[in-house]
Amino acid sequence: MSTERPPLLMLPGLLCDQVAWAATAALLPQYDCRVPAWGALDTIEAMADHVLTTTPEPRFALAGHSMGGRVALEVVRRAPHRVTHLALLDTGYQALPDGEAADKERSGRAALLARAREAGMRAMGQVWATGMVHPDQIGTPLFDAILDMIERSHPDQFAAQIHALLGRPDATSLLSDVRCPTLVLCGRQDTWSPLARHEIMAALMPDAVLSVIEHSGHMSPMERAQDVADAMRAWLARPAPSSAPTQARPV
Repeated sequence: MSTERPPLLMLPGLLCDQVAWAATAALLPQYDCRVPAWGALDTIEAMADHVLTTTPEPRFALAGHSMGGRVALEVVRRAPHRVTHLALLDTGYQALPDGEAADKERSGRAALLARAREAGMRAMGQVWATGMVHPDQIGTPLFDAILDMIERSHPDQFAAQIHALLGRPDATSLLSDVRCPTLVLCGRQDTWSPLARHEIMAALMPDAVLSVIEHSGHMSPMERAQDVADAMRAWLARPAPSSAPTQARPV
């Protein structure tokens, strides 16, 4: 590992831990890959603050998967001068919508939490994770690894992260201000955070490259680690701007 490179922070998504990034990180041995844990944090803003306060280096590359992508955008909002590169994987940027769509999301997440409390995290994961991967992955060792990861969490942690997602900030106005090399990546078969959303997001970001991972659902860093690592290697090879923004956006 070269000490000249800034660290690569890999932010995990809902109910994910270091295992979500492990296969991809193993293919990037030249980088100092670090995966934070969210603990009981229950807002996207608190998670972003956690990233900033626990990373001693002045600058770092930042990759966020799913909920972690929303945290990554909040980190950029707060400290754009610290981020050399930004990668957003299988994620989104908008706040909770109004009306029926919001009610549907709230009720769906509440039903999953109720199942987790009543039947256990793994039983909830059997239902939830089915829609998170390419259909060919269901019942495979990779699917079992996802269930193991979910089972390592507690319903109270699940509730905290649901609270964070339902209160997620809107990053739409931030996208056009991102000036570092940016990778927007999505599994072709991601039904949770669909490709069309990533196409819009990439178009709104001046230095973004869109990468589509074939034969992958929402869990692309686990499902297609080699393809994700290849895309990230190309992204990290792009030079960071010589002068980074120093002004944080209002929070």
